Amino acid sequence: MDLDFLIGWPGVYLAIALFIILCIFLGVRIVPQSEKHVVERFGRLRSVLGPGINFVVPFLDRIAHKVSVLERQLPNASQDAITADNVLVKVETSVFYRVTEPEKTVYRIRDVDGAIATTVAGIVRSEIGKLELDQVQSNRAQLIERVREQVTAMVDDWGVEVTRAEILDVNLDEATRAAMLQQLNAERARRAQVMEAEGKKRSVELAADADLYAAEQAAKARRVTADAEAYATGVIAAAIKENGLEAAQFQVALKQVEALQAVAVGQGKQTILVPANALEAFGDAFKMLKGRGV
Repeated sequence: MDLDFLIGWPGVYLAIALFIILCIFLGVRIVPQSEKHVVERFGRLRSVLGPGINFVVPFLDRIAHKVSVLERQLPNASQDAITADNVLVKVETSVFYRVTEPEKTVYRIRDVDGAIATTVAGIVRSEIGKLELDQVQSNRAQLIERVREQVTAMVDDWGVEVTRAEILDVNLDEATRAAMLQQLNAERARRAQVMEAEGKKRSVELAADADLYAAEQAAKARRVTADAEAYATGVIAAAIKENGLEAAQFQVALKQVEALQAVAVGQGKQTILVPANALEAFGDAFKMLKGRGV
């Protein structure tokens, strides 16, 4: 009897030790950095365990969900949309998100990926419907930003954060593409014609400016010549006023001599017909020049 008693107590101690070890094993939870664990007690939310060592009540608490907090990418999706100018386009989108509040993601939405994809598709259709095709192509950055803001606001109740929402491509059907190409070619032809017309206009303007400049220069030259002639006439008039008729005769004689000298200049043999009175005028001019000491 005593032997059985002694043998039984070590077994109880061993059982207690094993129970304590089991409680420690069940009560200590080590959560990886990339995860958060949702703890339930009797089927109700108890707490959310963060990365590191955590403690729970053994046999009462259990890890109901292990949620990854790494950033996720939804598969690229394509959806049709109609622009404000009634052009059908096919838009390809890509969405990145991460879970920030696992308790909301677990208990408020069943398929968070599908819900986000549907939300993005609806918002993209709505935003593209407000813009014309040219605006969709030229303002894609602003369109992406508006889509991301609206998606972020709508998925906040699901405990997720949309980090990126991209519009990868906007495709057109063949008929629309051909019409746009034709329009583009027509616009290029119009621009070429406008540039050619502008070039001709500029050429005419430059030619007119050149003619005006030449006329101005010719007028200035005539003005200088007229001023010189007026000055010379003034000088002659002053000489005549001082010396009388003799000064005038001297000027006439000088001009006659210069004229005869110009006639005599030339290459080769020439025959010059001089009027009879020209010799007399030459003689008189020579006498006057000789009297003047020229």
